[in-house]
Amino acid sequence: MIITPLLITFLIVVFILLFLFLNTVDNRKWLTALISLVLTPFAFYFMFYPLLNIVSNYHHQKYFNSEAWIENPNLRYEMIDYTIESDTLVGISKEKIKTLLGPEEWLTWDDAKKAHDTNKWNYGLGIEPGAFTEHRECVEIIFENNKLISLKPYREAITFEKTEDEKE
Repeated sequence: MIITPLLITFLIVVFILLFLFLNTVDNRKWLTALISLVLTPFAFYFMFYPLLNIVSNYHHQKYFNSEAWIENPNLRYEMIDYTIESDTLVGISKEKIKTLLGPEEWLTWDDAKKAHDTNKWNYGLGIEPGAFTEHRECVEIIFENNKLISLKPYREAITFEKTEDEKE
């Protein structure tokens, strides 16, 4: 674990809250301080930290890996930020992209042509963890002259299809 100012701040807040709570039980300051000091790591890691992870949407960033992209499509959101920032895939041909990412999952609709645009591929990236997540992550890959020129991330609302029982 990396010790950061935010971690220290949270630990101090948990300590103060425990100290104030235990002061209501016993008036001996030295005993209250000692028990608070011992209980702070437990309260932090078993109560406060899990709650913080549920509410926040932090996720680990990973480097692009073709095998992981194909095998774990629900975890692609971990790789996309670095892939876009580093221009890892820019300039690569459609055939090579198909080898690295697999075939396109869907094509973007072009209203002008009234057809799918074969130069705009889309991939689902999965759903970022968090308690209040209402969108799934996606990326649009744009080709020009058979070469990838850009990756554009976007979000789609999560919708659930009704089963036959629910329709009645």
